[in-house]
Amino acid sequence: QVQPVESGGGLVQAGDSLRLSCAASGRTFSSYNMGWFRQAPGKEREFVAGISVSGGITYYTDSVKGRFTISRDNAKNTVYLQMNNLKAEDTAVYYCAAGRGAVTGPYDSWGQGTQVTVSS
Repeated sequence: QVQPVESGGGLVQAGDSLRLSCAASGRTFSSYNMGWFRQAPGKEREFVAGISVSGGITYYTDSVKGRFTISRDNAKNTVYLQMNNLKAEDTAVYYCAAGRGAVTGPYDSWGQGTQVTVSS
C-alpha cells in the first residue's frame, strides 16, 4: 500500500504555470498506476490525468490536454502534474491517487489534496 501526499498548490493568475508534486510512501510505488483528480466547489471529483507504472502510458481528460503533463520518478516515489496556461476553471482541490487497475482507474489510495486557485 502507498500513501500519497500532495504539495505545490497555490494562488496563481490565469495563464500562469504551476507544478504539483505527490510523494508516496511505501516500497511498492513503482507497481502502482498514479492519477491526479480534482474537485471544484459544488462539483463532483473528476479524473484529470493518469500514468502507468513505467510512465509509458498517460491519459488526460479533454479539458487539460495540451496544457497539463503528468510524469513520474520511480526512484523518488514521486508523481508530478505540470500545469501550464492555467484557467479560472482549473480552480479546484487537486488529489493524487494510487491504484492497480487501469490508468483511468479505479484508484484506492488517496492523498489529502492541495488547493489550486486561478484568478482571472
